[in-house]
Amino acid sequence: MTPPPRADHGAPAAAPPGPAAASALLREARRLAPEAVALRRALHRGPETGLDLPATQRLVLDALDGLGLEIGTGRALSSVTATLAGAADGPTILLRADMDALPVTEDTGLPFASRNPGLMHACGHDAHMAMLVGAARLLAGRRDTLAGRVVFMFQPGEEGDHGARHMIEEGVLEASGRRADAAFALHVQPTLPAGTLWLRPGPQMAASDRFRILVRGRGGHASAPHTTRDPVPAACEIVLALQTTVTRGLAADDSAVLSVTLLSAGTAHGVIPDTVELGGTLRTLTEPVRRQLHEAIDRVARGVAAAHAVTAEVTVTPGYPVTVNDADFTDLVLRTAAGTLGADAVDVLPACPMTAEDFSYVLRAVPGALAFLGVCPPDRAPHEAPSLHSSRMTLDEDALATGIACEAAVALSFLAGRGPEQAR
Repeated sequence: MTPPPRADHGAPAAAPPGPAAASALLREARRLAPEAVALRRALHRGPETGLDLPATQRLVLDALDGLGLEIGTGRALSSVTATLAGAADGPTILLRADMDALPVTEDTGLPFASRNPGLMHACGHDAHMAMLVGAARLLAGRRDTLAGRVVFMFQPGEEGDHGARHMIEEGVLEASGRRADAAFALHVQPTLPAGTLWLRPGPQMAASDRFRILVRGRGGHASAPHTTRDPVPAACEIVLALQTTVTRGLAADDSAVLSVTLLSAGTAHGVIPDTVELGGTLRTLTEPVRRQLHEAIDRVARGVAAAHAVTAEVTVTPGYPVTVNDADFTDLVLRTAAGTLGADAVDVLPACPMTAEDFSYVLRAVPGALAFLGVCPPDRAPHEAPSLHSSRMTLDEDALATGIACEAAVALSFLAGRGPEQAR
């Protein structure tokens, strides 16, 4: 993503941490950075996928040991919840890091590359955990100044397993003894300049759903298609019709991306198959458009199939909802980060990418925000850097200190009375 022109955030309604406090946070974060880098590399060497991450959980627990936090672990998943109580009563803010890796074979050549064949931290969750542990260390050293509580949420199963929803069901939002008042998360982005922060009010990431369509006909000899009910041309027309459904069924400002990514049919050149299976993903930014296209996928597939005298069985599986940043909390983050990192390092994200995140479940429950942290490797330009989920994805580890300082600063600003709950 190419950085856009800077936006004017207007006059602040409440001051972020002052220059002295901001520089102190950055100095402390940089002091903690070597430990964060070492933890990130240890996590990177041993990636695990899904909801059961015993080795990852152990590394996180060991890193949090001695900080005086109230620690809990998940029942149905290898989660870690750590609560920091301040010196005085007050609101609760939740900070989150995801823990799971991807089924990707690493091709970075790093000395600390994955030792688990076919698995890789290709989405930066190793960095997320390392930064959140660093923020916990930084804030634990300031517990006497905190009027409230901080919950550190270490979550497995972000890559498709709805880990955040499971943790909510197990009570993470009430871990401090009262329901969380706000939530914040960072997601690294190697295609943004290292050390920069980007977010926007409203949709920050899209909803993502999966669909499967089984076109069922009657196969036969390829020399006599008139004796069959060939599902192949029907499936091909369904693919094209689905694309037209988006471009002709939605207004130009209703963003949606429908991609057919799977197509499977046949076992031999001379045989017309009985069935064709196709599938893909749908990504949307609003619930009305999401529902409209769920219905359209079913209607179009069945209609086109009927025109070919075959049938279509349609399954749409809802995935993560839209990740929506609360406007007031986003404003708090923008101002706080600008005061902590410098105004030139912080900006409004100009457009919502169509990727998805299960932190969306948390943001549906409490006001908060997710922000992108630029981690472009130093030997690449942002537009040249391998993207998230690439087997070659790397990051600038110097940016970990930026993330630690940002997470700590947002928590401190919110607990100091500058958050959306106190402003309303």
